[in-house]
Amino acid sequence: MSSNILLDLKNVSKVFGSNHVLKQIDLQIERGKFITFLGPSGCGKTTLLRSIAGFYTVDEGEIWIDGQLVNDLPPYKRGTPMVFQEYALFPHMTVFDNVAYGLDIQKRPEAEVQERVKSAMAKVKLTGLEERYPHEMSGGQQQRVAMARALVMNSPIILLDEPLSNLDAKLREEVRVELRSIQQELGLTVIYVTHDQLEALSMSDHIVVFNKGAIDQYGTPHEIYYKPRTPYVADFIGTTNFVDAIVLESANGKAVVEYGSGRTASVGIDEVVTPGEKVLLSIRPESMRINASEPGEFAVSGFVKSSMFLGEKERYFILDDNMKEWIVDAYDIGLTRFQGNVKISAADDKIHLIKISE
Repeated sequence: MSSNILLDLKNVSKVFGSNHVLKQIDLQIERGKFITFLGPSGCGKTTLLRSIAGFYTVDEGEIWIDGQLVNDLPPYKRGTPMVFQEYALFPHMTVFDNVAYGLDIQKRPEAEVQERVKSAMAKVKLTGLEERYPHEMSGGQQQRVAMARALVMNSPIILLDEPLSNLDAKLREEVRVELRSIQQELGLTVIYVTHDQLEALSMSDHIVVFNKGAIDQYGTPHEIYYKPRTPYVADFIGTTNFVDAIVLESANGKAVVEYGSGRTASVGIDEVVTPGEKVLLSIRPESMRINASEPGEFAVSGFVKSSMFLGEKERYFILDDNMKEWIVDAYDIGLTRFQGNVKISAADDKIHLIKISE
């Protein structure tokens, strides 16, 4: 295993009764990266996080942390401090004592405890609040206390289980920025669980998209968003328009596809496709244009069914000649609004081809 790989999961499976929650998970995570486990409720992301932490025993496979097999180690010996959704702060303890709790369990010298707690609190901007109690602090401050309690352990990896879900939208955004800043500044390896797509896209170095206990895709935010490998990923991350198509020819990283009666388009390909193969095209709403098509590019005629003003954009719902509904986003158009018959189009490099599993 490469010395740059901090966490190595090999064929990890977990079963609860008849429910196969994790299915042969293979994943390697590099040091110093912010990794997000993303997916809907019940997809296995939190189960995997808790298995890494040692709260669950896996039924199959191996978990390696920093070159050590940890399957048989209890949580407190794995070096994987965890920040929970509920923060799990002790209400009868001061902020200082909450942060110092793990060090006290390890019976670290008092001078070391003082130094490390003060350092951790400074990193999350809580200096001066050491003697407060959790109930005297805002939700955002409590979240920082939980983060400081993890940081103080000087562990190579920190696990966060939907830690921002109890905060309001504005505070969530602020703490999100702070968490990412702390992670980058200290070079921490963070595994972050969320079902919030925006959170995952804005914070992560890499995203793991879960689907029914398995990993559908592991990649950078840009890869996940613009080059989804499966229909599930394309549909789960953001909004997209799907188009059934058939490959006519392919060569030199391009494929010519037929997407309707006699309509063709040239699209880029990342995988090998063969003539006659059925594929799926994915086109994001913001990648489409209204009444601005170029000769030879992907284009469909339709009728504006309705629209929705969303501030920075107008979202249009357009029915084409086959009564298929398209979603198209138009930005910075001022007071201009499209109505009636329109033509929607997309440039070749804005169309993503997805292979369909047999």
